[in-house]
Formats: sequence, C-alpha cells, structure tokens
Amino acid sequence: MYVCNCNGIRERDCRAAIDHGARRPADIFRHCQAEAQCAKCVCDMRRMIQEQDQAMKLAAE
Repeated sequence: MYVCNCNGIRERDCRAAIDHGARRPADIFRHCQAEAQCAKCVCDMRRMIQEQDQAMKLAAE
C-alpha cells in the first residue's frame, strides 16, 4: 500500500525507516531519499511511528 503517493513511498518503506530509527516523518522522507510535497501522508507516518513506539513499550514490560 502506498503511504505517500507523491514520492511513491510504500508502507513497507516507512516501516523499514522506522525500524532503522526514524522518529519523525522527516526521518522517513530522508531514509527514502525524498521530500514532503503535499504532506497528506504525514498523519499516516506519525500513526505508524506511534504504533511502533507502543509495541516497543509493551515488549519491554
């Protein structure tokens, strides 16, 4: 599934960036060698980062 249509960034690309330490949408864009354009994807990227953070907190318990 595409998260960012402007740059062709897929969900798996976002998850890979998050796994490599991305903590902000800007980090995901940098990892994918892209720049924000219309920014409609930023909310989805933030949600994915929050989901990963929550999963890590639960795993640490």
